Amino acid sequence: MKLWVIVPAKPFAEAKTRLRGVLSDDERYALARGMLERTLSAVGKVGGITKAVVVTRDPEAVALAHARGADVVEEGNSQGLNEALRQATTVAIRGGADAVLILPTDLPLLDPDDLDALLDRIAPPPAVVVAPDRFREGTNALLVAPPALIEYAFGGDSFSIHMARARAVGARLEICERPGLRLDVDGPDDLRLAWRAERGATIIHGD
Repeated sequence: MKLWVIVPAKPFAEAKTRLRGVLSDDERYALARGMLERTLSAVGKVGGITKAVVVTRDPEAVALAHARGADVVEEGNSQGLNEALRQATTVAIRGGADAVLILPTDLPLLDPDDLDALLDRIAPPPAVVVAPDRFREGTNALLVAPPALIEYAFGGDSFSIHMARARAVGARLEICERPGLRLDVDGPDDLRLAWRAERGATIIHGD
């Protein structure tokens, strides 16, 4: 099975604006860059992944992706996350992908074992595997086989929406809950949890 991992990356200077009260602009930039680098590093350690693709409009993210051996889909201006992911999914389908994994970068505790756990649930298709955040509201990873089986709904309450859309198309639905997939850094409280975690703290300093 050909699996493509799609990693969305906002421009580093525009990322994590909710952290402005606890991080300087330079620190937010370094955090966003470090999280993309960490995510691609984890992806690179997992077997069974055919291709990693970063979808972004940030030239520095493009350069980092290429340095890490990932391909790039350059998104248009202000088209929104879900549209950017649809664009990248279309590229994956044209490239022969049998499945896509949408993997945000803001998972400070992510390690290769978490990705292996997701991939273990991929067969048999049609399948949708959803990794919820710690509140079971957002979606921190989404595995879809075949690609474009459901429309993406990243944003508020995306966990329940993705589950409903999987059921609506008759897909096999699985929920994957692991510590490395549950914590996403969105606000100051998330950042403090990451700081307290032995693995999560290193991302702040550019692991």
